Amino acid sequence: MAKKKTKTKAKTALKKKEEEFTYRGYTLAKLKKMKLEDLAELIGARQRRKLKRELRGNEENLLEELKSDKESVKTHLRDAIVLPGMVGKKIRIHNGKSFEYVEIKPEMIGHYLGEFALTRKRGLHGAAGVGATRSSKYVPLK
Repeated sequence: MAKKKTKTKAKTALKKKEEEFTYRGYTLAKLKKMKLEDLAELIGARQRRKLKRELRGNEENLLEELKSDKESVKTHLRDAIVLPGMVGKKIRIHNGKSFEYVEIKPEMIGHYLGEFALTRKRGLHGAAGVGATRSSKYVPLK
């Protein structure tokens, strides 16, 4: 009987963790209400430096576009920091060739947009060609 109780408690605790996102002890709702100066104190040093030097004009324009009811927003700003106000939005980030579709999730807060749109393809290596190895030298072509 005691094992069943501990299993159910563990399951409910796991469900709670999945439901409620926290970033360094703050819930998403509290993060959205925070000022940028207060948020800057929570994130990494490089991102903090960028936020303390204030957002550039094109980054502010991106935030305004995200506040509108557009379905998705295209951007070239790979160095823009994911802020709590962006969570749940759909952004198309340029990877150098095309726009990659990314849905912003709470776990992405504090990261750069460019981290989610890879610029290089994964190297896929095929089989060795004819004559590439000693054993394939004697394989008939037909």
